[in-house]
Amino acid sequence: MRSALYVPGNRPDLFDKALSGPADVVLLDLEDSVPPGEKDSARAEVSAWLRTLTAARPSVWVRVNSGAAAERDLRAVALPAVAAICLAKTESAEQVRAVGTILGAHEDVPDRIRICPLLESAAAVLAAAAIAAAPRVSRLQLGEADLCADTDIDPGDRDGLLAVRTQVVLASAAAGIDPPLGPAETDFRDLDALRESTKALARMGFRGRSCIHPAQVPIINEVFTPTAAELVRARDLVDRFDAANGGIVFDSGGRMVDLAVIRRARRLLADAPAE
Repeated sequence: MRSALYVPGNRPDLFDKALSGPADVVLLDLEDSVPPGEKDSARAEVSAWLRTLTAARPSVWVRVNSGAAAERDLRAVALPAVAAICLAKTESAEQVRAVGTILGAHEDVPDRIRICPLLESAAAVLAAAAIAAAPRVSRLQLGEADLCADTDIDPGDRDGLLAVRTQVVLASAAAGIDPPLGPAETDFRDLDALRESTKALARMGFRGRSCIHPAQVPIINEVFTPTAAELVRARDLVDRFDAANGGIVFDSGGRMVDLAVIRRARRLLADAPAE
């Protein structure tokens, strides 16, 4: 999953268009992008649209509010078309478990709907390991705008965010869940900057990123899609390893290959788009 496109829940005119676009995930938003006075109507619009979809789709997620509104949101969207819930302002594994309990009372198949906790505070980052290990969690998502406001980190200082990003990547790997989803870039007009910052996230171990505008999706998909040359080399390494039957493996240049290189090659092949 390379790209997740946020779609405001109070804009039903955009739902079908987003679903037919190139984003890997359409992330219907009931939280920040919806004005307080439109929360109830947005919840009703999202719920009604989800009911028009006939089956579970890996491409549809919903971001729900935190606090008292969370249960109302969850009851409305725990539907067969929803693959995952993005839980805003997650700060503890207890929050995740509470959401799982509510989902369990409403979903069509037990434990089907996954949870993607959104980490937006210092407390959330410090609890990342426990949150990542909580039931139903498929991946973490980093929300840097709120995090920077909470910590007074300069949002333009990539070095200042390095430790935070690394901790989220490590927590995900330690819990054995999918690599985290990178933060959205609010300046959707500067696509060159988006490409460079997305490449930086990819080098750190992120394998996807959220988007707030459709123009961002193709660039993010491109960055997180292995190139043809990378896939050829990865396939060659895996084939050599399999043929060696436990013996010593050398790459095409005669360099010895260890298991860590093979694991990375297999992950790269898993990231390849389906043909």
